[in-house]
Amino acid sequence: MLLIVVPDVFSQNWDVNTLHRINNWNDGFIRNYNKVISRTEPYLAIGVPVAMALTGWIANDRQLLKNSLYVGTSVAGAFVLSYGMKYLVGRERPYVRYPDRVHPYSYEHSPSFPSAHTATAFALATSLSVKYPKWYVIVPSALWACSVGVSRMNEGVHYPSDVIAGAAIGAGCAVLNVYVNRWLNRWLFGH
Repeated sequence: MLLIVVPDVFSQNWDVNTLHRINNWNDGFIRNYNKVISRTEPYLAIGVPVAMALTGWIANDRQLLKNSLYVGTSVAGAFVLSYGMKYLVGRERPYVRYPDRVHPYSYEHSPSFPSAHTATAFALATSLSVKYPKWYVIVPSALWACSVGVSRMNEGVHYPSDVIAGAAIGAGCAVLNVYVNRWLNRWLFGH
């Protein structure tokens, strides 16, 4: 009989214990940083592609319009996929399931798995990095996306596995969307 030993990295104990530690980072600066970062996600995830599109339209910059379409559809795809999965999986929020171990600093009304904030943050960061592969785009966008994921755990609204899945969905949507946007650009722009 062949036994394969796989570390139980995604067990519920690992998830809850790791979340408990991150949720207890309650130093004033850390709490405020995480609260602000968590709240920036919808504004940046929507605002960046919209600002790109408006700038491209005003400047009559076809390439910027194409890039805004790619970034925007990457974020939208991650949002739709992560919210669809939330309701298919139906995982309880950690503060509901483990009220004695997880303190909610904010409350959410949707299911927990996966983290949609993290998915859209990683879709934005990855798509910007694909279109603008410069260190001054990659480093801040990756740092911001990772901070969004950590902030969701510090807020007590997501397990680490929710955040890891969200990051994979977001980055995966941006990578897959490279190919989808080639077709979209031919259809919309004739190239």
